[in-house]
Amino acid sequence: MAKKPQKARRTSGSRKIKRQMSSAQVHVMASFNNTIITVTDQQGNTVCWGSAGAAGFKGSRKSTPFAARLATEQVMKTAQSFGIQEVDVIIKGPGPGREATIRAVQGMGITVRSIEDVTPVPHNGCRPPKRRRV
Repeated sequence: MAKKPQKARRTSGSRKIKRQMSSAQVHVMASFNNTIITVTDQQGNTVCWGSAGAAGFKGSRKSTPFAARLATEQVMKTAQSFGIQEVDVIIKGPGPGREATIRAVQGMGITVRSIEDVTPVPHNGCRPPKRRRV
């Protein structure tokens, strides 16, 4: 009896490497409908992220400071598993989750080195739509 030739096992091309880092950047996008938190390394490569919607909130509850705090706590737990101890917080947007996010990061025992606001401000940009006639 002839033996069947065995199939060669294929190894995956790239394996996910568990990175260890001590400092990172926390980007917060606080809109009126949701709050998105992204943790990146110093070069800006995403390490982990989360949002109020991903934390299980729907509808108008997504746009609350409480939802932003819970989402931030979830993201920072994953970030701490990478060994992150100190962060620079970069906030964008006018939403209600701005303050709650910073307080949640500090409450997790992570050192906040700096807080930067990069909310885009128009310098009298687009022409507004014409007045509504009723």
